[in-house]
Amino acid sequence: MSEEVKQCSCCEEEASEEELLARLDEVIEEYQGKPGALIPVLQYAQGIYGYLPEVALKRVALGLHKPYSEVAGVVGFYSYFSTVPRGKNLIRVCLGTACYVRGGKQVLDAIKSRLGIDVGETTEDRLFSLEIARCFGACGLAPAMSIGDEVFKRVRPARVPEILSRYNEVDAEKEGVVNVAG
Repeated sequence: MSEEVKQCSCCEEEASEEELLARLDEVIEEYQGKPGALIPVLQYAQGIYGYLPEVALKRVALGLHKPYSEVAGVVGFYSYFSTVPRGKNLIRVCLGTACYVRGGKQVLDAIKSRLGIDVGETTEDRLFSLEIARCFGACGLAPAMSIGDEVFKRVRPARVPEILSRYNEVDAEKEGVVNVAG
C-alpha cells in the first residue's frame, strides 16, 4: 500500500492511505452480515475518500463478501457515486422538463463556459464539479441548480458569475487564493 497522503473529505486533516482504509474497515465491520449493507457502506466510503477509488471498491467487495462486479455495478448505476475525485463544491443543474424549457440548458452552458469544464468534470483547483440532475422538485421556480445543499431557483445565465463567486469568496477567505469563478 502506498503512503500517499490524501485530504479527508470529512475534515481538514491529512490522512494516509492506511488511515483511510482503516476507517473504511471499521465501517465494513459494522455493516458486515447486514442485509442491504452495500449502498450504506459505499456512501460512507465516498464520504471518507471524497469519491470511490478502485482500492476502496475492492476493499468493500472483499469485506462484504460480494463480487467486485456487483460493487462496481452498483457504483456505476447510481449517479450519487463517483469513481473520480469531485470538487469541493458539487454543482448540479436541473435539466428536467420544466427547467429545460425555462432555460436550464443556457444556465448549464454559462457554468461550463465560466468554469471551463464539461458535465462530469472538475476544475483543476478541485473547487467545483459539474453534474446534471433531472428534477429538484422546484418546477414552478425553474430553472434550478444546486451547489452542495443550497438550491438556487429562477436562475438566469447572467446570475451564474454572482452565484459562483459566493463559493469562490468563501474559499479565498479560507486559503487566501482567488479562483476562476471570481
